[in-house]
Amino acid sequence: MMLRRLSADDPRFRTVDFRPGLNLLVAEAHAGAARTDSRNGTGKSSLVELLHFILGARGGKGTLSARPGLRNILFTLTMEWPGQDEPVRVSRRGAPPGIVLTDLPGAAEEGGLFEFRLTHEMPLPEWTTRIEADLFRLPADHPGVSGRALLSLLVRRVGSHAFNDPVRTYPQQSAAEAAANLAYLLGLDWRLASGYRDIAAREATRRQLRSAMNDPTWNQVVGTTADLRGKIIVAEGDVDRLRRQIAAFHVVPAYEELQRRADELDQRVRSLPERDVIDRRNLADLRRAVEEANDPDTAYVDAVYRELGVTLPNRVHRTFEDVRGFHASIVRNRRRYLAEEITETEARLAERERERALLGEQLTVALTELREGGALDGLTVLQQLLAQKQAALEALRKQHETAQFMEASQREITAKRVELQGALELDLEERGEQTREATWLFSRFARRLYGQDREAYLTIRAGTSSLEITAHVDSRDSVGINKMVIFCLDLTAAVLAHRHGRGPDFLVHDSHLFDGVDDRQVTEALTLASEVAEEEGLQYVVTFNSDKLERARLGGFDPSPYVIEPRLEDTYEEGGLFGFHF
Repeated sequence: MMLRRLSADDPRFRTVDFRPGLNLLVAEAHAGAARTDSRNGTGKSSLVELLHFILGARGGKGTLSARPGLRNILFTLTMEWPGQDEPVRVSRRGAPPGIVLTDLPGAAEEGGLFEFRLTHEMPLPEWTTRIEADLFRLPADHPGVSGRALLSLLVRRVGSHAFNDPVRTYPQQSAAEAAANLAYLLGLDWRLASGYRDIAAREATRRQLRSAMNDPTWNQVVGTTADLRGKIIVAEGDVDRLRRQIAAFHVVPAYEELQRRADELDQRVRSLPERDVIDRRNLADLRRAVEEANDPDTAYVDAVYRELGVTLPNRVHRTFEDVRGFHASIVRNRRRYLAEEITETEARLAERERERALLGEQLTVALTELREGGALDGLTVLQQLLAQKQAALEALRKQHETAQFMEASQREITAKRVELQGALELDLEERGEQTREATWLFSRFARRLYGQDREAYLTIRAGTSSLEITAHVDSRDSVGINKMVIFCLDLTAAVLAHRHGRGPDFLVHDSHLFDGVDDRQVTEALTLASEVAEEEGLQYVVTFNSDKLERARLGGFDPSPYVIEPRLEDTYEEGGLFGFHF
C-alpha cells in the first residue's frame, strides 16, 4: 500500500517517483541564499496537498486544486492497493471535484474469472468509502472515526495547522474525535473513545438550552414538565375526540341541497305562528262583531208617543214594521257573513296546525341527517383540524422532552460519563499489551532523539471528556520539542497500524515539522526514520530544504540514498513542482 508516483497531464508538472523506505523530496537553495531565505514557492507543501486531494480531501473554492491555473489539470497518483497485484491509478481534477477516475475494480467486478483494469469514474463518496474499507479496514459502521481523519494523522498538512498539536490535526477538532482516530491506529477501543462525542454533543445542547432558560420567555416557549403533562392530556383528548368524529362521519349526498331544504322548512315553521296571531286576532274581532249584530228595537217609539199623548196611525205602524224587517234582514246577512269568516279563519288555523306538524316532522328528519353526516368538505375540515391538533400535540411532546432533558440531563450526562469512563478504564487494563507496545515504541523513538537518560513515555487514560493520549518527553532546554513529539507519535501510530493491518504503509511529513528543531535532533530523526522504515517495511516521505539537509549530513546522516527526483528549485519558474508559477 505504498505510494509509487504522482503525475499530471500537464507536461510542465514535474513527476515525483516514490520508492520504499525513506523518501527525501529536496528543495534546493540557490547560490548566495541566506539561512533565513524561504523556499515556500517550490511546491513542498503542495505535494502534501495534492496527495490529500487525490485521496479524497474536499475540493472546491479555496483549495489548491481549485486555483485558476490548476483546476483543469488532471493529477494522478499511482499506488499499491490491497488485493491488487498491480498498482492502481487514481486521478482527479479540480473541476469538477466530485469525480475520481480510477482503474481500481469496483466491488462487483472483483473476484471474477476475468478482471479488466479499465479506467472508470467513481463518485468521491464511494472513493472515500473504499479508502476506509481497504486501506484502513474500517467496518461499515464506524462513528467517530473516518478515513479522512486517519489520513490527516499519517499525512499532516501545514495548511490545516496539523503541526500545532500531537493528537489534533486541526485546531477546531474536538479532543474526543481526535483521540478516537488516534486510538484506532494504536489498536485501542476506538468505539468507547468515540462515545465521548455523544456526551459532548449532549452537553453542548444542554448548554445552549440552559442559556435559553435564562430568557424570561423560556417558560412561555417550553414550560415545566408538570404544566406540559396537563396540556398533553388535554391535547390527547382533543385528538381522540376528533378521531372518533371522523370514524363515525358519513358523507351525505347533496348535503348543500339538504341544508337549504332544512332552512326553508325552518323558515316556514317560524312564519306559521305569525299568521296564527293575525287570524286569532281577527277571529276574536269577528266573534265580538257577531255578538253586537242584534235586531233593532222600535217598541220604545210607541211608548214615547203615548206618553206625549200622540197616537200613531196604522199607516205609521206599517212603515216601522217595514223598517224593522229591513234592519233584521241586514243583521241576518251580517251574521251569516261573520259566521262564514269565522269558519274560514278557524279552518285556516286548523290547516296551519296540520302543516306545522308535517313541517316539524320533515325538519326533524332533515336535521337528523345533517347532524349524523355532512358534506365531503366538512369531512376535509375535520381531517385538517385533526392534523393541526396532532401537530400541536407532537410539539407539546417535544417541549415535554426538552423540559425533561433540562431537568434531568445533567444527572444523566454525569452518569453516562462515569459509566463510559469506567468501561474505558477496564478496557485499557484488558488491552495492556497494546498500550505497552505503543508506549514502548514512542519511548524508544524519543530516547533515540534526545538520549537514553530522558524520560519519554505515553500516558493513556480515560478522562472525563475524552480518551486522553498524552506524550511526555523531558525537554530540558531542547528547541522544537513539540515538533519532535509529533514526529515520534506519528511514527509510532504508522508502525502499529502497519503491523496490525489497520492502515497503509506510508507516512508523509512536510518540512515545516522540522522548523525550529535542533540540527542534532533533525539528524537523529532522519536516521531513525530510515532505519524504522526499512525494519517495518514502511515508506516515509518527507520534504526538506537543502541547507537543513546539508547540516544533517554534516551531523553524520548521509541523505544521498534517499533523495528522490525531482530536486525542486526556487531560482526559475520551471524549478518548482508544477513547472510554472500560478
